Amino acid sequence: MDFSKHLLLLLCIVVSVLFDCTNGSSMLLERAKEPEFMDWMVGIRRRLHENPELGYEEFATSELIRKELDSMGIVYKHPYAVTGIVGFIGTGKPPFVGLRADMDALPIQEGVEWAHKSKVPGKMHACGHDSHVAMLLGAAKILQERSSELQGTVVLIFQPAEEGGGGAKRMIDEGVVQNIDAIFGFHITSEIPFGTVASRPGPIMAGSGFFEAVITGKGGHAAIPQHTIDPIIAASNVIVSLQHLISREADPLDSQVVTVAKFQGGSAYNVIPDSVTIGGTFRAFSKESFMQLTRRIEEVIVRQASVQRCNATVDFLTDKHLFFPPTINNPSLHAHFQKVASDIVGPANVRECQPVMGAEDFAFFSDAVPATYYYFVGMQDESKSLASVHNPFFTINEGALPNGAAIHASLALNYLSEFGNNFPNKGKVDDASHDEL
Repeated sequence: MDFSKHLLLLLCIVVSVLFDCTNGSSMLLERAKEPEFMDWMVGIRRRLHENPELGYEEFATSELIRKELDSMGIVYKHPYAVTGIVGFIGTGKPPFVGLRADMDALPIQEGVEWAHKSKVPGKMHACGHDSHVAMLLGAAKILQERSSELQGTVVLIFQPAEEGGGGAKRMIDEGVVQNIDAIFGFHITSEIPFGTVASRPGPIMAGSGFFEAVITGKGGHAAIPQHTIDPIIAASNVIVSLQHLISREADPLDSQVVTVAKFQGGSAYNVIPDSVTIGGTFRAFSKESFMQLTRRIEEVIVRQASVQRCNATVDFLTDKHLFFPPTINNPSLHAHFQKVASDIVGPANVRECQPVMGAEDFAFFSDAVPATYYYFVGMQDESKSLASVHNPFFTINEGALPNGAAIHASLALNYLSEFGNNFPNKGKVDDASHDEL
């Protein structure tokens, strides 16, 4: 009889703990959906949308974020990478888990007519980074309200210049992730329905690079081609040969892309030019495949041009466009994400997505942080079709903001709960609340 009582008590405790964990996660979403909380996030997002700033120019954006962190009593340091901010919530001791949001806009003229249209000609938040900032601030507010529960430290990373500027790498170089053990990033998307989230273990976004080649021959009159060395013929053969890198050299199960999207040569109908310029992009889901493409692109261009008696030079433009490595999700963090997200939006709304050939500079964190994870927050409303990113008519379904805020907060909260008691003390956050570096 005593044994039965003890067993019943143990079962009650286990059920209670499981209920508290699930209920606790759902409470985060309920908090984010409260009208006052929701209005606050929407207000932040709309203020940012009206005043978009390009990479490394996010000074007003940075100021707005710091004011919000001040109002919440959150310790932070700035500037990193010109305009970046790093906030801290919790014990100031290990483990450290990072939550990242990008801040920059795009050089696009907004085509959407609404009350909060961009006030800056030629600039627009056409990739949803305004919503990312709002959601991370929402997560910060939730976590600050529960700071006494944190068994470690949450690091809030507000990053500039994601859109090709390599802001993540610059923040890494300045020591932002030095003690971070895991980091989570997200992106709003119209590719999946509102109320759902999606991700996958392993590669989720491709590594990317750009190239430009100048193929030089000898120009002359088109009526006497025998007196010329035609760079247009040479460039045409180069383009065809580059496609063989995918169709004949790459593993069919290892997706890769080489696209020539630029071809400039000549300005008259009857004159063969001296030179032709071609350029394009290449993508791969592994570092090995990416580096193989880099090597072979140069070899093919130079050698194929020489077959046609031309010279060629190849520039990978890394002074302007950094190579972005693939974005790869840690398998253990994928299991963690699935559990947390299922508790918040329900298991049926947690989807596994296919990898995409788009690139994201969150990938740079993979080389600097032991475990990284990236996921998508759905916002496609069945009643209204939303334009995709980098489009003048891109819009946000603001109803998705609570989902991103609650999941980001819960990912950090539960990560620290799982690992907080079993972590060596390897660092501590400085007590200075507004440290200007």
